[in-house]
Amino acid sequence: MDIGTLSVHLWEAANILRGPVNAADFKTYIFPLLFFKRIADVYDEEFATALKESEGDAEFAQFPENHRFQVLEGCHWQEIRAKSANIGHDPRSGHR
Repeated sequence: MDIGTLSVHLWEAANILRGPVNAADFKTYIFPLLFFKRIADVYDEEFATALKESEGDAEFAQFPENHRFQVLEGCHWQEIRAKSANIGHDPRSGHR
């Protein structure tokens, strides 16, 4: 498959995933997801660094002082990605 054919296939796949959302409005959905994913990646990198510096002390690695961003329990990219229903719903409050 050449690059042109691959490009066409990827564009069509993006259109299918986007569904009825206008292409110009798609950034409203994608940019926040990219930012959210990046926050989780940075947190993981900083956690790994702190874990290494503390010789495996996971409690130390979780200290807020070791991170530029805080990721609340249950709110990491991997946890949200695994969820398929009621995303953004807080069962403790009953609100979205």
